[in-house]
Amino acid sequence: MTQAYNSLKQQALAHQRQAASRPRVRVGTALCGFAAGGKEVAEAFRQQALGLGISATVSEVGCLGLCYAEPLVDIQLPGGPRVFYGNVGPEEVRGLVDAHIRGGQPQWDRALAVIGSSFDAYATALDDLDMMQGQVRIALRNAGHNAPADLEEYIATGGYAGLDRALSGMTPQQVQEQVAASGLRGRGGAAFPTGAKWRFLTGSPGPTKYILCNCEEGDPGAFNDKGILESDPHTLVEGMVLAGYATGASDGVIFIRHGHDGPIERAKKALEDAYRAGLLGKNILGSGFSFNAEVALVGESYVSGEETALMEAVEGKRAMPRFRPPFPAAYGVWGKPSNINNIKTLAYVPEIVSRGGAWFASVGTERSKGTAILCLSGAIQRPGMMEVPMGMTLRQALEGLAGGVPGGKKLKLLQTGGPLGGVLGADQLDIPMDFDAMARAGAILGSGGIIVADESACAVDLTRLLMAFCQYESCGKCFPCRLGMTHMVEILERICRFQGAPSDLQLLEQVGASMAAGSLCGHGQLGFNPVRSALRSFGDEFKAHIEGKRCPAGVCTGEYLTPCRSRR
Repeated sequence: MTQAYNSLKQQALAHQRQAASRPRVRVGTALCGFAAGGKEVAEAFRQQALGLGISATVSEVGCLGLCYAEPLVDIQLPGGPRVFYGNVGPEEVRGLVDAHIRGGQPQWDRALAVIGSSFDAYATALDDLDMMQGQVRIALRNAGHNAPADLEEYIATGGYAGLDRALSGMTPQQVQEQVAASGLRGRGGAAFPTGAKWRFLTGSPGPTKYILCNCEEGDPGAFNDKGILESDPHTLVEGMVLAGYATGASDGVIFIRHGHDGPIERAKKALEDAYRAGLLGKNILGSGFSFNAEVALVGESYVSGEETALMEAVEGKRAMPRFRPPFPAAYGVWGKPSNINNIKTLAYVPEIVSRGGAWFASVGTERSKGTAILCLSGAIQRPGMMEVPMGMTLRQALEGLAGGVPGGKKLKLLQTGGPLGGVLGADQLDIPMDFDAMARAGAILGSGGIIVADESACAVDLTRLLMAFCQYESCGKCFPCRLGMTHMVEILERICRFQGAPSDLQLLEQVGASMAAGSLCGHGQLGFNPVRSALRSFGDEFKAHIEGKRCPAGVCTGEYLTPCRSRR
């Protein structure tokens, strides 16, 4: 342990002891909590404590993953358990302050869960909640527990220990070897081995090289990138510095979609605090290694999640993919060697370095190591974010943890991996969440977004909506994507209006093949994937629209469809 880190650690532990000596209220104010009114609840606790002369700490924390229970509040008295209350409104705050904080009497009849082994008889232990069972939280280990704006709390709970271990006793090559041994594959969608990708950058000459972190996240139904930034931004900062040390990079850029204010503010605050503590900048922890990082905002373009388009956006240009070669490891942002990783990929690195590559490789399957962070939305009993070991089946996650479809309805389909992912039927729930198994099923795990639809949904109309999104988000640089997306949307609209012909299904195949062969980036290359998977799982429903001129779900009426896109 370096002397500099030991000093930070001792300060952080003292900070924690002081915080534990007074009541603490944690309120979830990540995107889900904010939308449910978490900010107002946090402010109500502050005002009530102030008005009653109570010295309490009110912390705004990130997403614990129980999005269905937001605004989620947990209260802890000195030496007492953490008691969680779900769906708390501002009008309930006075009663909780009076009874729990002033009176020392938790409201067990109102409690959702508890952390404290001797209190299990009063409320369900947090880890025993249906949605928490089976989770293995690595990247989300601090989410919903630590205040994202509190660097000392992150350090007190083990933060930056991996960086200290690397800088005090490991060579850059040894760090790379641990990441390679972990079997970590990229979590941005392509699932490329991270260790191999880092080696490409290591072999490029310096002195200026970049680690680029992709937090663009424009997928409908995906919110785990934002969840990590809002809940535990320092785990990204630490992972990025470790990546820089391992590859000889000098600078880092975190790019976030413009308008995502919560992630932007918390990422910038984390960088400021890391610089102030000597965890970024020159001579980090007295090791001689220097690394700088900043936040760059990208426009509202789905294609800017493609690595070369993101580099264009960072340079202030329109987000459009570059021709390759040269590849980013040789010629990246501003012409310098660059390595691009998704935020989830980098969030795993601190624990891999701290606990060893073999430990991470022990979780998951033979070819898909570690965990998958899932975002569940749509027709599901308990929507939210969970981190489960690779290899868990879709059925275990959706029916076991998330409670299945509400209202007595049946699950009809899943849309996985973003708009370029797959459409799966209810008979495919036993697929393990594994990069290769999902690909064989005609879907992708992608960024982890899973949208659930019940029997009231129309598979054809949903496919049309997915393709309309993809058409709208095409950057237009290459005509196979630009024209192909437009053509597929027109065909699907004809089918939804009961004006389709049997030849339209073959035409969709031909257009999709042309897009895959001629498009410059994955947006066009994968553009036919949702249509192909929908045809595979719901071919009869397409035929009903074309041959029977009817919609089995009763969604399509044959009337003119309101455009949900703007042609570019």
